[in-house]
Amino acid sequence: MIDRQFGVITFKSTHHAIKAESVFKNENIEFRTIPTPREVTYSCGLAIKFDLKDTELARNIVEENQLDIGGFFKVIKAGKESKAEKLN
Repeated sequence: MIDRQFGVITFKSTHHAIKAESVFKNENIEFRTIPTPREVTYSCGLAIKFDLKDTELARNIVEENQLDIGGFFKVIKAGKESKAEKLN
């Protein structure tokens, strides 16, 4: 049983995460800056959380603004269990 699913963008450094947050604020997308989920083992301590339905929009924002990211992930939370899958 899946409780929640959401997308996460990770970054190689905090500097890149803060730059991305600034860019995302000027776009028409709901997002939150969050601590990087522990299911995603590599990256800096900050990530951008977004609704999975906005994945394509988020990818376009990253590409158009040439943001340096670690990757796109789908985080799945089911009860006390959670896992992350890298999105291609």
